[in-house]
Amino acid sequence: MSANDPSILATIEQLESQVRSYSRSFPTVFEKAKGYFLWDSSGKEYIDFFSGAGALNYGHNNDNMLSVMIEYLQNDGIIHSLDMATVTRGQFLKKFSEIILKPRELNYKVMFPGPTGTNSVESAIKIARKVTGRENIISFSNAFHGMTIGSLSLSGNAFKRKGAGISLNNVTIMPFDHYLQGDHTIDYLKRFLSDSGSGVDLPAAIILETVQGEGGLNAARFSWLKKIEQICKEHNILLIVDDIQAGCGRTGTFFSFEPAGIKPDIVCLSKSIGGIGLPMALTLIKPEWDQWESGEHNGTFRGNNLAFIAATEALNYWKDDKFSFTIEEKAEVITQQLTRLIETYPFIHGELRGRGLMQGIACRTPGIAQKIAKKAFEKGLIIETSGANDEVLKLLPPLIIDKVGIQKGISILEASIKELT
Repeated sequence: MSANDPSILATIEQLESQVRSYSRSFPTVFEKAKGYFLWDSSGKEYIDFFSGAGALNYGHNNDNMLSVMIEYLQNDGIIHSLDMATVTRGQFLKKFSEIILKPRELNYKVMFPGPTGTNSVESAIKIARKVTGRENIISFSNAFHGMTIGSLSLSGNAFKRKGAGISLNNVTIMPFDHYLQGDHTIDYLKRFLSDSGSGVDLPAAIILETVQGEGGLNAARFSWLKKIEQICKEHNILLIVDDIQAGCGRTGTFFSFEPAGIKPDIVCLSKSIGGIGLPMALTLIKPEWDQWESGEHNGTFRGNNLAFIAATEALNYWKDDKFSFTIEEKAEVITQQLTRLIETYPFIHGELRGRGLMQGIACRTPGIAQKIAKKAFEKGLIIETSGANDEVLKLLPPLIIDKVGIQKGISILEASIKELT
């Protein structure tokens, strides 16, 4: 079967489970990728505004990461090691502490919970319940935290929750910032926690995304995040920030919560922490809450040494503030361009959402976002939708994209909108 054999899609259709999704949204056979470009087996070029759902912040096949990985493989470096000590594991931990944690005055123990985001979330709620002795967790409307049962119980999306096939318990969903008209979500939460007749058990933790990626690019105000942190302190509740998609520079700073001036008790990282797209996840835990017994939470693939190699190299982007500044500059270009599109094409009834290189247009015209995304794919742009009804056009380009690439992608997006006028 050659790379450009049309039977590849037919084989996938015949043999792979119906659960697949992205191969339906982007119905072609991809073969090569570099930087912010993808090519299919016919040679057609696509600009990537998807970034592996946020796992490729540093682009496809980053040269520096490829180089150190190839050298490591050629020297017979250890690939799989569970949680045994390896040189690469130690090097990553040391560099992560020196470049990321210490300059931000953050003191966390680093846990390797398993290779995916949902593994990190599961470990976070598990340790929160253990150290507090409480069962309930508070999450928020439109949240998404993963597809395993514990993580899924925290999510707001009815379609995904139904897929569990069982009742999802021990979680209370509260309104996210701006979910209610006016500015009442904090008062709402306070009342439920302070009133013994509310029926809401005091939670072990409150978990949130500062920008809800799958939930529609809803960005919490920094003042709202500060108030949530204060509520947690007042009630001895642990604050968990799920930074799996919004972290690793996606919003401009390494952690998305930095501009809010908060310091969560637990932080979940995955996706781009692995640098080049290899599976890797971290759970950062304040030392006083690191009360695990040895082996109490484990997993076979906690020692992906090839990911450690790429992740350590990726940290070089954060040795100073230069990379962060470039992200902010490009984010401003995207903000300006999306604002222009919203004003120029009122038929989509658009609203600007998100921050950093995690922005998009919420389209109030039913079904239009999906139609635009489909047209954009046909024209050579990979872009997905998010939100409860797939109503948000979601821009998630690699952080290394240049302004030329941004403009090319926006031009394709605009052409796609025009066709649907």
